[in-house]
Amino acid sequence: MSTLERLHKNKAESGKNITTRKTFLVGVDELYIEPGYNVRDIDPTHVEEFRDAYIAGEHVPPLTVQVTDQGVMVIDGHHRWHGAKLAQEAGHEIRLECKDFVGNEADRIAFMVTSSQGRALEPLERAAAYQRLKNQGWEPAEIAKKVKRSVADVDHHLALLTVGDGLIEMVKTGEVAATTAVAMVREHGAKAETVAKTQLAKAKAGGKTKLTRAAAMPQFSAARARRLVELLAGAESFAHGDASALELSQQVEFEVLAILEEYRSSQTKEVA
Repeated sequence: MSTLERLHKNKAESGKNITTRKTFLVGVDELYIEPGYNVRDIDPTHVEEFRDAYIAGEHVPPLTVQVTDQGVMVIDGHHRWHGAKLAQEAGHEIRLECKDFVGNEADRIAFMVTSSQGRALEPLERAAAYQRLKNQGWEPAEIAKKVKRSVADVDHHLALLTVGDGLIEMVKTGEVAATTAVAMVREHGAKAETVAKTQLAKAKAGGKTKLTRAAAMPQFSAARARRLVELLAGAESFAHGDASALELSQQVEFEVLAILEEYRSSQTKEVA
């Protein structure tokens, strides 16, 4: 049976288009993690899965590292490193396959965001990574290009970090979606957290575990809004001092006022 190594060695004769990229086997203790550097929070369950994989001798993708004055720093593969540490503590000798990372700090952040080897980023983790790039002077359009996402995605995640501690905590616990939290702040401003807590309490009283966008931001009936436009469309305007006014029949006026009261009532319920 042939191997890629043999094909590579004989590529001149075989005509195969094959090149190599070196990886290295590095002892667990030769590697280190810089606290707070990883954009992903450490998930103990994910760590244990890697521990079991190492103990079972299963294939695990290589870590991406960079050599520094302190040693070999993990750029991508923090969960794999923690899993290997647990496997080592269980009595197994572990060497991790590693490959070099080449690039600057912005490149490293973008790599952690776009890496397909780690678990999917949570919204707040992605937001924190974007903020790191912003702190380095990057504009949203530049960040979007760097991480291969849209400018709207970058703007949304940066906005998520400004919704306030209360809403951020609700996003962390999964009680409110990140998109809902941002939308509520745009709708209610400083009252967003209060509205969210009130609406969440109502949702939980109804047996729900999280606050949906529909429940968080109930919309005024589109049918009633259309009816209001229909009623006003036939009204005649006339001068009224320095302004102007609409002339309505008594029957139309009563219906218009009723619709307006419904709207005010719906808004009061949202911010109560």
